[in-house]
Amino acid sequence: MNAHLAENNDKPLVAASSTLALVHYLERQGVLDAAKVETILGRSIQDLSAPDLRIPAEDHYRLWEYAEQVTGDPGVGLHAGQLVDPERMGLVGHVFFNCDTLGEAVTQYVRLHRLINESVTLSFEQTGNEAILTWQPDWPDHYCRQDMDRTLASALCRTRHFIHPTITAQWVELAHPKPSYADEYEALLGGPVSFDCPTTQLAFSSEHLSHPIPRRNPYVYSAVLKQVNGLLARLGSRRSFGRKIRRLISKQMSTDKIDADTLAKKCHMSRQTLYRRLKREGLSFHELVEQVRQDKAMRYVAGNHYALGEIAFLLGFSELSAFSRAFKRWTGQSPASYRASHQTREASHTGRPRSNRGSR
Repeated sequence: MNAHLAENNDKPLVAASSTLALVHYLERQGVLDAAKVETILGRSIQDLSAPDLRIPAEDHYRLWEYAEQVTGDPGVGLHAGQLVDPERMGLVGHVFFNCDTLGEAVTQYVRLHRLINESVTLSFEQTGNEAILTWQPDWPDHYCRQDMDRTLASALCRTRHFIHPTITAQWVELAHPKPSYADEYEALLGGPVSFDCPTTQLAFSSEHLSHPIPRRNPYVYSAVLKQVNGLLARLGSRRSFGRKIRRLISKQMSTDKIDADTLAKKCHMSRQTLYRRLKREGLSFHELVEQVRQDKAMRYVAGNHYALGEIAFLLGFSELSAFSRAFKRWTGQSPASYRASHQTREASHTGRPRSNRGSR
């Protein structure tokens, strides 16, 4: 396996091109301290130019914290994301903007997102006349406000630059608290914005999916896609063991009682080996179960697919009162209050039909 891929095999990684883009932004702002940056990253800035280099997500996020500190700009992610430089987009960016249509580009973006950031799962759905992108971190400390700001700003600004200048968001939900620069989101993204949501989502009109990409180059597309597909295949063998167990827990939780012995058998190992492998990544089985249960609870309660009693059953609670106590411990609110506040935020979004949600 490529040495770049073998490094930090148990940690989620991000593409070094994303980190290098932040370094270039600091340089443009006149605040780049190369020695400090290299200390944070544990490698030279020159190394970041390697096309298939990937670095630990935790180092990338530490650099964002440093960037906010050294620039004195809490909205540094939004501002960095507005810079469009075709020479510094990374491999996935070149695939995206050489597709035939925006719809094809979004499909490739979701498929290849693991090459950009392994610590966050990206999904895509169409509901009625809306196209919705959802970013969900695999673990709470994998959420970085500055990096998410940059992701959203970059996605829309690049799309406007390369595809059509009038494309805007219909609405946006952000998983972080409302920051001091909150007014900038709507001005930049174009639609109403809500904060403190279960996941980060951006919705735009599905009519845009048919937009052709004007300056696409099929030869560049073919060459770059071949390269990223090879990289994606090599990455397939180094996915975190903790992420694998988390997915199994999530799947089992909806069908049966969570049981370490059963999950260990699915992985062809003993329970002791399961615990030991998780411990190497700083995880425990019970913490993973708790986190999966909490994530599912917040998504289910924020939606309106299930009654609260049904949610308690789906998450393995013996009774609603036990679920309510756990939910209040996680969020500081009762399930009913949390659902009411989320539905109030959702109702405030204009032009936002969510036909798959019914009243319970």
